[in-house]
Amino acid sequence: MAQVTASLVKELRERTGLGMMECKRALAEAGADIDKAIEDLRKSSGMKAAKKAGRTAADGLVSVKVEAGYGVVVEVNSETDFVARDEGFQGFVGSVLDSAFASKETDMAALMAGGLESAREALVQKIGENISPRRVGSVEASVVGGYVHSNNRIAVLVGLSGGSEELAKDVAMHIAAVNPAVVSSDQMPAEIVAAEKEIFAAQARESGKPEEIIEKMIIGRVNKFLKESSLVDQPFVKDPDMTVGKLVKEAGAEVLSFVRFEVGEGIEVEEVDFAAEVAAQVKGAS
Repeated sequence: MAQVTASLVKELRERTGLGMMECKRALAEAGADIDKAIEDLRKSSGMKAAKKAGRTAADGLVSVKVEAGYGVVVEVNSETDFVARDEGFQGFVGSVLDSAFASKETDMAALMAGGLESAREALVQKIGENISPRRVGSVEASVVGGYVHSNNRIAVLVGLSGGSEELAKDVAMHIAAVNPAVVSSDQMPAEIVAAEKEIFAAQARESGKPEEIIEKMIIGRVNKFLKESSLVDQPFVKDPDMTVGKLVKEAGAEVLSFVRFEVGEGIEVEEVDFAAEVAAQVKGAS
């Protein structure tokens, strides 16, 4: 009988999306014949989950758990909003959150390595959609507050030195609404500042003004960008006459860090032209 090699297992995993042990077992049962293993897997329920693993999961939920100066936020994706409202899916998100909180593990792959992956596969079988636990974030500080927007699509954790959980929650609510890039302008990555400066320089030079005026325009626009992007410089959503920095300072606190997750951000969703797809299928069948 042919030997089940690591390269065969790797190829089968790539072609099916199934787990290593399941692929190894299927190859062993098929006598190391990868095509027969695929055929056997296609007949089994396990292949259903694998075939759906290629579909984009850009919907889903975020969830937060905070207790005693420690907070965790997770994002778990589904393909549709309908599944995101499913009790079974919501229960799975809760399990991921509880596991992340208990273990303080922020690597989603490591977190899923245990029983959570089996639970995910079972849920995929049940609901017929791809489910993708995407990311975990955490904040640890003397005061931690969390906020989840009412549609469960935006979640924020904030860590403060001093203040109260209520203050931290207010700041988290502001972050959910305004989406700052950094706590303060000095935290903005140099490459982002440089890129913005280049854009502003090109815009300013189109004005035809003298170079010394252009330099002042560039500096002004960069400073405006930094102020608008920095949490502590932003007008507080509940009281625009006061910045977030002033609000926190008056409470004897300081913002140390924050994490903001929005469902599906950064995921490219393929736009499907269903009319063209049907037309292509009809043409191919004729």
